[in-house]
Amino acid sequence: MGPRTILYTGKGGVGKTSVAAATARRCAAAGLDTVVVSTDPAHSLSDSLETELGGSPTACGDHLWGQEVQAQAEMERHWEAVQEWMGDLLAERGVDRISAEELTVPPGMDELFSLLEIKRHHEEDRFDAIIVDCAPTGETLRLLSFPDVASWWLEKVFPWERRLISAARPIARGLLDIPLPSDAVFDDVQRLVENLVGMNAILRDRSSTSVRLVMNPDRMVVKESMRTFTYLNLYGYLTDAIVVNRVLPAEAAEGYFAPWREAQLEQMELVRSAFAPVPVLVAPALEREVMGAEMLDRLADELFDDVAADPWAVLHEEISRELVSENGTALLRLPLPGASKADIELKKIGLELVIRVGPHKRTIMLPATMASHRPRAASFDEGTLEVRFERDDDGVTGQRAS
Repeated sequence: MGPRTILYTGKGGVGKTSVAAATARRCAAAGLDTVVVSTDPAHSLSDSLETELGGSPTACGDHLWGQEVQAQAEMERHWEAVQEWMGDLLAERGVDRISAEELTVPPGMDELFSLLEIKRHHEEDRFDAIIVDCAPTGETLRLLSFPDVASWWLEKVFPWERRLISAARPIARGLLDIPLPSDAVFDDVQRLVENLVGMNAILRDRSSTSVRLVMNPDRMVVKESMRTFTYLNLYGYLTDAIVVNRVLPAEAAEGYFAPWREAQLEQMELVRSAFAPVPVLVAPALEREVMGAEMLDRLADELFDDVAADPWAVLHEEISRELVSENGTALLRLPLPGASKADIELKKIGLELVIRVGPHKRTIMLPATMASHRPRAASFDEGTLEVRFERDDDGVTGQRAS
């Protein structure tokens, strides 16, 4: 088993960096050699730890190191030959050089190369805990999610492409007005695919790697987090905790902040509905900015003191829902322990599947590709609800479990 790896992700501005740094300090205080890594382009980890960080781990205290990965440096390390070749193609067609270089980076690729730093730390086996402050987009998650396809392409298709291009290069030089890719370009692509396969193995190891979603109790933030949670489940990544940060305290129930407090309480109900049975960790809005050792440790106290397990433990061990395709239909499997079949009712509204179990409600966000699907059948057996979807134009339907 590799080092304990925790990826904190969430929308910008929710306090993700502070939560990651607070967790790392707790790990280090327990004697674990810990590195906290920021792959978020809006680097604020240096401010949070009050230590100037760079692209390599920098000591921040006993057993603690910090690192801000520089995406551009990682791009140059892994993708330079491809960028140069594609940049030349675009430049020959009149695109200015700066724009050409920007266009050679597919969406999510800069984040992807930054995340490869996790793989490097695993290979070096220097740290007991790797805490990552990141914000992976849907594009990055997709790139990381299909190692079987990547391996197949690398083994079956890629060698033939490489041989054909090599054979055609002397002929094409006189016939085509574009340069064919060099061996250096192929080397970059091969290295990328191999890294994708290796990263996927790390991220899917549920015994040592998990994702924690950080959010504020604001409707737009919660909804976006629900979408991220759906894709994490869909791609097989374990989410072992939900962190709700900056919750107004009970003292705000009266006066100017009372309406905000009421709205936050409504969102907390949605959080518990949408992410169950994953544990929810809550931190209040603190009166000072969370920077430096004292405030980070105070945030850690708020988050973890009521949790039975250590902050670095895997706090939830199962993928909370499973969505698979079978014979042109989609099948959702959802554990509902303690539920009774007669009490289950479900309704799909847009991309939301609302499941009622007696007086309780669960809200499941479906992937965007299922916008035109509707539930056709539902069954409940041994504590697991199975809902079968088929494509349909009707967006609002109801169904009882059979």
